[in-house]
Amino acid sequence: MFSKACEYALKASIYIAQQSILNKRVGLKDIAKAINSPEAFTAKILQQLSKDKIIDSAKGPSGGFSIDKKKIETMKLGRIVKSIDGDSLYRSCSLGFNECSGKNPCPLHHKFKVVKDELCNMLETTTVKELTVNVEKGLAFLQ
Repeated sequence: MFSKACEYALKASIYIAQQSILNKRVGLKDIAKAINSPEAFTAKILQQLSKDKIIDSAKGPSGGFSIDKKKIETMKLGRIVKSIDGDSLYRSCSLGFNECSGKNPCPLHHKFKVVKDELCNMLETTTVKELTVNVEKGLAFLQ
């Protein structure tokens, strides 16, 4: 459903949020290790998240990545998904056809639309904070 880059972006955002709540900045190596992602790939993902102002990046010896605590409370997962994968999840055909709509549906259109609508709703209503809390409580994991 999500690209590998998007999966890593979601995991990285949750990990960075965990550390930010503890008033810690976290470095690339620590993030890549925590989410079991290759460093070079993680660096590109973090660069995109930083460019889109989802995470903050600071250079230097006391630098690293963080997320503002207020942003953690309000940031929805859909924002991260759109940053990495664009909005194709919201618009694309489940079978990959260029033209698929309610008026000109593919064989899966009507059945998959229900699933896609629920997924999109979840992404637009679930916050990074909610998932961070679940990881902190041991109800979820990142690796």
